[in-house]
Amino acid sequence: MKRCLRRAMPTHFVQVAMIVLFSLGSLGIVGGSFFLRKAFSNTNEPEIITDTTRYGEIRNQLWSNKDELKHFPNQIPTDAKDVRIAYSPGFLQAGSFFQIRLKQPSEKIAKLLLQYRTNAKHKYRGGNTNDHINQPNGVPTTFFYTSDSPAETFPDTYEILVLDATNKGKQGFKWNHGDSYGVAINSSASEIIYWAEQW
Repeated sequence: MKRCLRRAMPTHFVQVAMIVLFSLGSLGIVGGSFFLRKAFSNTNEPEIITDTTRYGEIRNQLWSNKDELKHFPNQIPTDAKDVRIAYSPGFLQAGSFFQIRLKQPSEKIAKLLLQYRTNAKHKYRGGNTNDHINQPNGVPTTFFYTSDSPAETFPDTYEILVLDATNKGKQGFKWNHGDSYGVAINSSASEIIYWAEQW
């Protein structure tokens, strides 16, 4: 009788061990396929960050060219209302962009408008980057990423003031690569949008 128990015990142990190994293997296959699917997903676009609490991180750490953000506020002003941001780090051939949209007291917006009008190298009324680059001596600007509508085009109430735009494209491919930055101001809504683009 004792001999039968000794032989049965290792068999049960082997069976339990096999069940555990098969279970772990199954979990590994399921988990591995999930991560592989994520890695090779067809949606190669980065997620656009809209969380305003990440403003400082984006401005001070994530954006590569700090000169393009000198005109951005160091932090979100305490008197700002209806604050929105849109940031995309870019991916593969896609460009990157960063915008912060906020409302401030009308007298502050009037001062900012005067300051940026004086410093602007290019000025536009409404539209988007495609409209602006196709004008005589036009330069790329931005889309209205922080808009309330999916159109991403600035209404005519906005003045788009380009503080600088750099063409980094090759001859025959003007503006294929480059950057631009500036502000868009809507005085009637007491609103300013700081923007920077790289492509």
